[in-house]
Amino acid sequence: MDMKQKYGKVAVLMGGSSSEREVSLMSGGGVLTALLDRGVDAHPFDPSERPLADLKREGYDRVFLILHGPFGEDGTVQGALEVLGLPYTGCGVLASAIGLDKLRTKLLWQALGLPIPAFELVNAASDFDAIEKKLGLPLFVKPATEGSSVGVIKVKEAGGLRAAFAEASKYDKLVIAEQFIGAGEYTAAVLGEQVLPFVKIEPATEFYDYEAKYIRDDTKYLCPAPIPAWASAQIAEDVKKAFWVIGGKSWGRVDFLMDEAGKHYLLEVNTAPGMTSHSLFPMAARAVGLSYEDLVLQILDTTL
Repeated sequence: MDMKQKYGKVAVLMGGSSSEREVSLMSGGGVLTALLDRGVDAHPFDPSERPLADLKREGYDRVFLILHGPFGEDGTVQGALEVLGLPYTGCGVLASAIGLDKLRTKLLWQALGLPIPAFELVNAASDFDAIEKKLGLPLFVKPATEGSSVGVIKVKEAGGLRAAFAEASKYDKLVIAEQFIGAGEYTAAVLGEQVLPFVKIEPATEFYDYEAKYIRDDTKYLCPAPIPAWASAQIAEDVKKAFWVIGGKSWGRVDFLMDEAGKHYLLEVNTAPGMTSHSLFPMAARAVGLSYEDLVLQILDTTL
């Protein structure tokens, strides 16, 4: 089939102006190369350097959206593309807005009865000592609307929450303190209606931070993750519910944790997963025989 006829002119929306710009450029570079290799008429488009209206002016037919973070993954660009009448990959306005907001995501999951770590919303007037006692140590502090572990801090010692809050609040006015669940970090990739094999992440660093995700080469990944089949089936059901309740479609990733007793806890959702050489989604796709190029085309197919 003629790819140019099938897809028309495709913009790979990458870069942007969020703190995850560099990651987006790496992801977008991989996606662009894959599309060009398969004969698609694809072009890079950085919305921080030119107006989105140029997409219409220059005759684009659809968009592969690989922006990360605020103004790319939070529903704003999705809304603009809806107004322009351009089909795009990934989640829509509602799911994108909720998915980037860890607090609202947790509240929805909680309402549905899905398992999540205990958490508290923290502000300058909070009783930091009481929150430390309630959640236990260590605990994690994170901005509500950043991705790629930007601004995430592990508090290991009593009295450390106040300083961690001060640091995390530089990134967002909403800051969450979250219970530590310590027997493994995992991710579940969702492609259409399918949950791909889970990936277990074993970072050499204190936790799976920005450096471990994108820079270091000593992070270990196990795919398929060593989880019993009965547990995997239950987790997959919870992942589908978690993605469905925010309005997820096309593709996305749901991260989860396990405790020593083998219980799982949903952590957060990613509505525009990374597609870099270190990224987890392509890794999960490879486990079912899907090459990076085939995965990219399958995602692009969701715009047809």
